[in-house]
Amino acid sequence: MKRLTLMFALTVMTGLLAIGQSYPPDFDAYAAKVLKTFNVPGISVAIVKDGKVVLAKGYGVKKLGAPDPVDSRTNFGIASNTKAFTATAIAILVEEGKLKWEGRVIDYLPWFQLSDPYVTREMTIRDLLVHRSGLSLGAGDLLWWPPSAYNRKEIARRLRFIPLSTSFRSAYAYDNVLYTVAGEVIEAVSGLRWEDFIKTRIVDKVGMTHSSVRHSDAAAMQGNVAVTHAKVNGKVVPITPFASDNTNPAGGINSNAEDMAKWMICQLDSGKLSDGSRLFSPRTTRQLWGLVTPMGTGNAPAQLAPLKTNFEGYALGFGVRDYRGMKLVSHTGGLPGYVSLVAMIPEIHAGVAVLTNMESSGAFYSIGYHALDYYLGQQFDWIGGFAWAEARGDSITAVAEANISVLRDPASKPSLPLEKYVGTYTDAWYCDVKIEQKNGGLAISMVPTAELSGALEHYQFDTFIAHWNDRELRADAFVTF
Repeated sequence: MKRLTLMFALTVMTGLLAIGQSYPPDFDAYAAKVLKTFNVPGISVAIVKDGKVVLAKGYGVKKLGAPDPVDSRTNFGIASNTKAFTATAIAILVEEGKLKWEGRVIDYLPWFQLSDPYVTREMTIRDLLVHRSGLSLGAGDLLWWPPSAYNRKEIARRLRFIPLSTSFRSAYAYDNVLYTVAGEVIEAVSGLRWEDFIKTRIVDKVGMTHSSVRHSDAAAMQGNVAVTHAKVNGKVVPITPFASDNTNPAGGINSNAEDMAKWMICQLDSGKLSDGSRLFSPRTTRQLWGLVTPMGTGNAPAQLAPLKTNFEGYALGFGVRDYRGMKLVSHTGGLPGYVSLVAMIPEIHAGVAVLTNMESSGAFYSIGYHALDYYLGQQFDWIGGFAWAEARGDSITAVAEANISVLRDPASKPSLPLEKYVGTYTDAWYCDVKIEQKNGGLAISMVPTAELSGALEHYQFDTFIAHWNDRELRADAFVTF
């Protein structure tokens, strides 16, 4: 029995070693199926296990209809996966004694102000990173997307005019603007702009030699860069990438499979670098991965059953939750034409990063969970599950769009003659919006944001629909007087 037990143990160990040094079989075919199923031109995939890179590879093409392939060094915008870099930069400054996690933001940025004096006074450095300020979901995003005339400091200063929607630290609501404020904190205490700090103190030290730290680098489309794509009027086409550097601390990094593999290895090894030195200490890992803001949990649909969670929340630049009985540290990112996933299971020292040049979360999730399942000895039809989820989402959207017409009162008219709506309307946090008469109707121009101009179509009563001239925005909006 002892010999049988030993033989069994050796067999299991040999199997684990083999898994640890490999990646899922037929992965190339699986990736090709993902590209086809979700209509994605190209993806870049990095898989790491036990401190080693087991896969860093590109699939598909940089641009739809062009032959240039994605390779392991093709850059994609990683979008909000940048937030982990900003949180790590803050952690480095905490280790150096230049910041305190519980230090007040106003002690480092005396000009910082939110609409509530109490929240302004009590907000800490940690609060900037964990989405519990009381701002509503995406509050202030219109100050930077589409690109506006406001610089980074002005975006941060205008937050004082945005009302809070919940009490301080009582609810989770994802935001980008406070990561912009975190970038200002980094500059104030280090003397380096966010871009320079991230480049010299993190990117260069990790060895991410082919990555860049500015949105505008992707917009320049110079070098080995994937072209952004999105579905416009039902068809996947190349679109203009986001070009403004105002929100780099929230989403500005461009990277690739090779470099993201190095980043995950550093994170999974508690800040240890390839030369044996440290980017940060193990105690910082506990800070970065420690749940701060709880989020709701619940059952997953049968088509995605393994995604049922028992706990889920936001840490510092990372989300944390359970997955198949283990802690999953992850984040997603989204920009016009780029979406991404970074997912790590520290207990088995495994991580996967998936970067895409089309807006399909189904694509990156299908690959990410498929890779992690291999190391957990699990299998699931992720492609089928997320194809169902995307189809369901499209159906819900179609119903909502149809209801715009169904719920409309076609007999209603504006309460005033059109010329009475003409003028400049001023908002405290956003600034001026101009309404003019053009071509027998009304036109809108949101002054700080050049791309937000277009025609107003009467919907019902005193509500109109803004049809933006730039159709790539895919963001037509109701305008109510």
